[in-house]
Amino acid sequence: MFRKKYQLYKSYSFTQNLFFKLKKIAPDKWKHFFVGIPLGIVLEFICVYFFPLHLLFATAVSFIILLAGCYAFELFSLITGNGHYELLDVLAGVIGGVVGIGAVLLSINY
Repeated sequence: MFRKKYQLYKSYSFTQNLFFKLKKIAPDKWKHFFVGIPLGIVLEFICVYFFPLHLLFATAVSFIILLAGCYAFELFSLITGNGHYELLDVLAGVIGGVVGIGAVLLSINY
């Protein structure tokens, strides 16, 4: 009985599975994620400066610019042949940018 419970606990260990999934993410994706954070912060500050009364609009504009910028960088890699074109790099950069945008929104509202 104890062995059966232990096996259930061992097979459904959320933190252990999460750790191994995060460990499998390539270092290149982490680089794009960490570069996306300051990019999102800068874009959100600029958009809030230009649209001070429309916070939702400023956030939408900064997200669209972030998405276009991350994709443009990967598209540049594809066209020139310098670097490696991969859409998961775009996704990692956008996720990092959303974290940066969220940090600015939290600092503005609180």
